[in-house]
Amino acid sequence: MKKPANHQRRKEFETKGVVLKPGREKSVLNRHHWLFSGAIQSFPSDFNDGNIYPVYSAGGLLLGYGYFNKKCSLTGRLLSFGPTRPFEALRQNLTEAIKLREKLYGTVDACRLVNGESDSLPGLVVDRYNPGLVIQVSTLGLEKLKPLLIQLLSELIKPEFIYEKSLLPSRKEEGLKEQEGLLAGQLTEPLLIEEDGLTFRVYLRGAQKTGLFLDQREMRRLVQELTRGKKILDGFSYTGGFALSALRGGAAKVDLVDDSPQALKMAKENMALNGFPSSSFRLIKKDMFDFLKDETRLDYDLVILDPPAFAKKKADEKQAGRAYQQLNYLALSKMKPASLLLTFSCSYYVRRELFQKIIFQAALQAHRQVRILTAHRQSYDHPVSIFHPESDYLKGFLLYVS
Repeated sequence: MKKPANHQRRKEFETKGVVLKPGREKSVLNRHHWLFSGAIQSFPSDFNDGNIYPVYSAGGLLLGYGYFNKKCSLTGRLLSFGPTRPFEALRQNLTEAIKLREKLYGTVDACRLVNGESDSLPGLVVDRYNPGLVIQVSTLGLEKLKPLLIQLLSELIKPEFIYEKSLLPSRKEEGLKEQEGLLAGQLTEPLLIEEDGLTFRVYLRGAQKTGLFLDQREMRRLVQELTRGKKILDGFSYTGGFALSALRGGAAKVDLVDDSPQALKMAKENMALNGFPSSSFRLIKKDMFDFLKDETRLDYDLVILDPPAFAKKKADEKQAGRAYQQLNYLALSKMKPASLLLTFSCSYYVRRELFQKIIFQAALQAHRQVRILTAHRQSYDHPVSIFHPESDYLKGFLLYVS
């Protein structure tokens, strides 16, 4: 007896693509890029981790194309939606991401060109450091596409170099080693980057993130507006981005605290490069928690706390919450009345609402009245997709402390 045509079509899509469980297609129809293992009913018989496959609903509707890795609970990431072919989408989304930054900034020395899922390019970050590019690849699927990505970036931008800094915890779960090195062209360090009247000396090798904290551009501008004639504490100062902005804004004195001698060395170089005398700043090599514990009173008009991520994975959320509360409690309990606290968290797993609750608990513990003046303003080159709010990782508050 001949099988019905719809049964044959069902068998065809089941063998060729990834099929979702009944009712689990809603997120993809809403243009969300992630698929967790629990949403997947079946994989094709010839499945290989990291490869691209069409994605179907349980009823056989083509939802898009994505790459998959069974080693990860976040198993799949969509590169395209509907019938658009994945390589066509890759080129189109990369081109659109670059055009957006050109529209926002024209030509600038440094900005983020690709912000992962927010630019419909999951697993990929591309930063421009004039005259070259730095990329981060966080997934096996993107690792397999890396030669194509280098080709497209070379064609669309024509950079002098492409440097990779894929030093991400997520790569371990994907079965990948950390990767850093020159992929194309020639790199001469240090790079000189100009931003809002300041010059930064940037070293890519051995640097945190991709070299400069590009996501804090708008907040560095805010610091310039707040600091005339004031005394500033730049905690977790790294190479001095906030400290430089404070001095550019007319700060009377800035103290930089970081436990990395290399970071403080680069901060000193940046100070000299911008013509700020050594009498205008003080470099303090110390763990920021220890610094706050050892100080009896913080005689500063503005305290800035921009620590590294305390939560690298979901399991770190509670421990990170305690660390953020302790850090902010130590600052709030010792700050002088009528001073400002600019505090941040870049831990993706500590959501904005949770971070505000943590600050509330710290203020309560410190017996201080605290008011929010403004929330963090993310740089425009770090957009957040309305369909993928998880890309909103950085959060912060400017607080008035009575």
